Amino acid sequence: MKIEQLTAKALELLEFDRYLLAASVGKRAEEIARGATPLVDMDPKVDKFTDIALVEIAEGKIIVTEEV
Repeated sequence: MKIEQLTAKALELLEFDRYLLAASVGKRAEEIARGATPLVDMDPKVDKFTDIALVEIAEGKIIVTEEV
């Protein structure tokens, strides 16, 4: 799935709050960079941390709250 489609899907889950999405992707990407195991079938050595985080959010693997 393309990044644009993933972003649209993630935004829909977050009630189109772009700030919340950006903050959530950034926080999760940082966790992955520090060694957290991805919750989707992607390799942090190959894929960008932000892409992995976006896929996790779009697929509902990460529950995002206002307390990012």
